[in-house]
Amino acid sequence: MRPSGRALDEMRSVVIETGFTKHAEGSALIKMGDTHVLCTATIEDRVPPFIKGSGLGWVTAEYGMLPRATNTRMRREAAAGKQGGRTVEIQRLIGRALRAGVDRVALGERQITVDCDVLQADGGTRCASITGGWVALRLAVNKLMKAGDVISDPMVDPVAAISCGIYAGQPVLDLDYPEDSEAGVDGNFIMTGSHKLIEVQMSAEGSVFSRTQMDALVDLAEKGVSELAEAQKAAAA
Repeated sequence: MRPSGRALDEMRSVVIETGFTKHAEGSALIKMGDTHVLCTATIEDRVPPFIKGSGLGWVTAEYGMLPRATNTRMRREAAAGKQGGRTVEIQRLIGRALRAGVDRVALGERQITVDCDVLQADGGTRCASITGGWVALRLAVNKLMKAGDVISDPMVDPVAAISCGIYAGQPVLDLDYPEDSEAGVDGNFIMTGSHKLIEVQMSAEGSVFSRTQMDALVDLAEKGVSELAEAQKAAAA
């Protein structure tokens, strides 16, 4: 039995509230159970120097956790004077994931930055950031299209992410913190809405896993991403 009482293939409740902030071109507050992440998208008429003049757009991301997003206070990274390695790794992951769902030629030579701020953490913050980040990005692109700044839709396919793992010997979908902290195997699956894989992060945490178990986790991830893609489309409609 899972600590939450959920079925093995049952996700936490997913709520996506759009237009959460006033000033950002796109914003979404995503709640996956008790993990809450605010995602905002900002459009700028510039690109990084390494693609300047190429005609290609760019999507990048920044990620952070509020000091009391967890059960004990964390020191702000700004106060420490630098970002931690985990933060850098996660925000690069978010950027890579979101770019995979964008036609950068159609986007044109502009940059969209997606900021993901974790308000409350209960496992799966990077997955929630990617899923909510796509909604914020979608809303920002909608504004570009409405203004006529973008002719064809650069958003090729929804991008979402979900965690799966082996908990108490069973493959389970969408780990919360109690499961994540004790899972024998933990994985994050990033996919498009059509189930094309973008990135898979899997590791054994004190227990090895078989190819059969890995296949079972991929099947669970596909189910989860399908549900998330529907929630994304409904939120951004």
